[in-house]
Amino acid sequence: MNTANLQLEGLYLALAAVNRALVDAGVVSRDQLELAFRKTESVALGADRMSNLSPAERDAVCFPIRVLQVALEAPDADFADLARTVGTTKPRHNDQL
Repeated sequence: MNTANLQLEGLYLALAAVNRALVDAGVVSRDQLELAFRKTESVALGADRMSNLSPAERDAVCFPIRVLQVALEAPDADFADLARTVGTTKPRHNDQL
């Protein structure tokens, strides 16, 4: 596996832990994080360059957002579990319907 991919996996898990710590400390609510992730994904998918990307490329752009979103609901999941959940729950794009 590419070392950069492993580094990204570690980064996603670290960010997920920080998000959980912020929620546990009462700094932000789970709902606030969910809203932030939804807004971020909407902005990412609404960018002008998205029309030039394939559905797989759009999924790649949204993958980190979705991993962090899923990690809020599964605090003890490892990266493989999070990635699997993202893959099985991702919405279809308009051009895939």
